Amino acid sequence: MRLAPDARAPQIAFMSRAFVKEDREDQPPDYRLPDPGSDYFDEACAWALVTGADEGDTRSAEMATGYKWGEARLVPHIRAMLEDAEESDQTRVAQLCRRFLRSAERG
Repeated sequence: MRLAPDARAPQIAFMSRAFVKEDREDQPPDYRLPDPGSDYFDEACAWALVTGADEGDTRSAEMATGYKWGEARLVPHIRAMLEDAEESDQTRVAQLCRRFLRSAERG
């Protein structure tokens, strides 16, 4: 039921549920990293950081991995990822790898 507009009354807008975000934002992504003692841990962390950046959530990836974006220790893994991405025409992954490497250079 709609009443006649009254300049003194607050206006209430109704929105279709199609525009309501119902995702649970309080749960960080699950990166499923190997044990920190694993030989593959740093490589998995590099992938997690790039994935987080691609999803616009670098902070969660940093928290999950314990590494910051541009971490020098991950540079060899990021370079390998960049090479693979360029060879397989994965432009977004390559773009993010280049950004990571620029950040690492700035230190």
